[in-house]
This record gives sequence, structure tokens and C-alpha cells, in this order.
Amino acid sequence: MDTEVSDPAMELRDFVAKLMQSSDLESVASEIDVLQSIYGDHAIHLYHSSPGSPRSGVPNNSSSALGAIRYEVSLKYLHTYIGLDSPTYPASNPPQLQLLSRYIGAFGVDSSLFGSILRTFISVSGVEWTPESVCVFDGLQNVLERCEAWYKDKLNRETAGELLREDAHTRNHVLVEPDEPFEVSTTADEKDRVPLDTALPENIKIIEAEPIVDRKSVFVGRACRISDPSQVPLVLNHLMSERQISRAAHPIINAWRCQVGSVLHQDNDDDGETAAGSRLAHLLSILEINNVLVVVTRWFGGIHLGPDRFKHINHAARNALELGGFLEQMDESKGAGRNAGKGRKR
Repeated sequence: MDTEVSDPAMELRDFVAKLMQSSDLESVASEIDVLQSIYGDHAIHLYHSSPGSPRSGVPNNSSSALGAIRYEVSLKYLHTYIGLDSPTYPASNPPQLQLLSRYIGAFGVDSSLFGSILRTFISVSGVEWTPESVCVFDGLQNVLERCEAWYKDKLNRETAGELLREDAHTRNHVLVEPDEPFEVSTTADEKDRVPLDTALPENIKIIEAEPIVDRKSVFVGRACRISDPSQVPLVLNHLMSERQISRAAHPIINAWRCQVGSVLHQDNDDDGETAAGSRLAHLLSILEINNVLVVVTRWFGGIHLGPDRFKHINHAARNALELGGFLEQMDESKGAGRNAGKGRKR
């Protein structure tokens, strides 16, 4: 078993030694040596198109007869193919990188990620290549960063879905005090209590943006057009009637502005997140948007975010305003409900 494990490393050492015999390929050989010292002896091995096939690009003393040099690099959860055109790399051609891994964690590699890695050295967003300079290490680090960002994005999307469905898995130790005021009571006060109107006012459509997830906290922005300040509590009551929203740490952080005649009415509510409401009000003010209510819901994930929470609250609100078309309109009559199809309507 030990012999099988060491064979790829020995094969690569022999390969590098033969590369060193050609003055044209010394820089390629030195680069592979450096990669081994960085990533470890067993992270790099020659690429074989099929098991038992001859190793690729085994050199002789003539570089023109060598053709392509091909090897694999295994880093964390990634297996990356490196293809070099030996007569022209690094003089006039960059290397070719290709992701061999079909999965990263539990997620299948999509065509967008696969294609972006193929374009590592020819894309504006990739790695800048300079003739005569070896650059495989820079390319591999760029691939690692992009794959890690892609993987985190997939995890965040999955986490957001789980947290937003959390009410289907209620924990036994969660207190139920918020439900108690709605229990049947025979006291005089309870008999006189008028039930909250949770129906959404006619012609009100709530636009809901995609969740923003950071360290298990989830932020969701919603926005709707209003024509009278009296509609604000009705919309908020409607949102609070949804158990998933009402169980959030801060269910209805909000701000609104409504022009009635020549009078501009406006207000905001932190909903327990100090200064969050005033920040939303400031956002509406600098954007000069009227006749709108914006609401942000935050589910706390157990990790304090510090000032980042205000950034996410503002972004969640802005996303909802953008989806609702509020950022594009120049006046109230222009584009009511514009772009609303991009979000979810209630």
C-alpha cells in the first residue's frame, strides 16, 4: 500500500528531473518544485486521461517534441487540471486551468463556475498574465478564492431557506408568551377587546426581496406603495399575522413617507433594533421616495454582527425598493408597480 501512495510523487520527481535537462523548460520545472513546496508532495501528480495510460508530456532532450505538459493539483475539495503548451509557455501563452471536481461539498459544479475557471487567464475578472512569467500559482489561488466564494454563496442560500422554514421545526424550549393574548378569556377586558384587522388593504401589493444571510442571521426587505398613512398599521398588522415573521427577533423594522395633498407625512419604527428605523427613514429621504412603506425583518442567528447589521438592513430595504420599481420612477404616476414581477406579491 505504501508503494502505491508514493508512486505518483516519484513519477513527478522523475518528470521534473527530465524537464531540468532542457534549458527551455527549467522555469516550468522550477515552478512545479515551488508548487510542491507550497502545497505538499502529494498535492501534485501527472495527469492521465485514463488509468494506466502513459504519463502526459514526459520530456526528452528536445522541447519541440514534448508537446503539452499536463498535471493535476489537489487542494482542499478541489481537483484542478493544469495544461501547458511547452514550446510557448511561459513565453507567449498562458496555462489552461480546468476544474476536474464535479462536486464542491454537496453542491454540483455548475456551468458558470466551470466556464469562469476555463477563462482564468483570458477574462477581465481573472488573473492578469504577463509573457515570460510563470503564473500557475496565481491562477490556482484565484480558482480557490472563486470556488470558496461560490461554495459559501450556495451554503448561504441553503441556510436562508432552512431558517425561513424554521417554524415547521419549533424547538420545545421556546416560550409561547406572544400567543397568550389571543387565548379565549372570560374577563370583561377580553370581551371588549377588538380583534386586530389582519387583512391586507385593497390594491396593496407587498414586494419581497431575496434574503440576505450573514453568520446565520437573515434579513428580508419588503416594500409597498401606500396612498394614505392609515394604511401603514394595516400592512404591519398583516405582516405580524404571519407566524414566521412574528417570531423573528425584529419582525417589522420600518419607515414610510406619504404625500397627502401638500403635506408630507412620515414616520419610522426601530422595532427593538436601536436606530434601525431612523436609518431606513434617512434612506427614503436621500432617495426622495414618497408614498412607500419599507419593512425589514431580521431573524437573529445567535451571533452578534455589530455595525454590519445596519448595512444589511439598509441593503435589504434597498433591494425591496429596487424590485418594486421605486428607484426607477421620477414621479408618483410613473411606473406604479414597475418591475414588481421580479419579486413576490402578496
